[in-house]
Amino acid sequence: MTSTFPPPITALPLTDIPLGGVKAYLSQSDTHQVIFMEFEQDIDLPEHSHEAQVGFVLEGQIELNIGGQLKTYKKGERYYIPAGIPHSGKIHAGYADITFFNEPQRYQQKK
Repeated sequence: MTSTFPPPITALPLTDIPLGGVKAYLSQSDTHQVIFMEFEQDIDLPEHSHEAQVGFVLEGQIELNIGGQLKTYKKGERYYIPAGIPHSGKIHAGYADITFFNEPQRYQQKK
């Protein structure tokens, strides 16, 4: 799979995300994380919640059920998940995004 992201992004540390078929690059801050993600296969996301999340869709599509509201987001769109709101969804193969987590320890660098 050819990367959606240019070399300055792919030079970032890989992120340890417990999902199959995902490659993710981590930009770490003291107050938040920005993760650049690409998915090679369909992924079903079980319902969960955490601190606020904002996603900017670069390629493909993602279906999200955020607090009981189901919506599909496609290339050029963005989504917002407020802190503590239960959400679930389906990520389709070929999906890529930039995700901001208002949580500095949401994910760890892959070892």
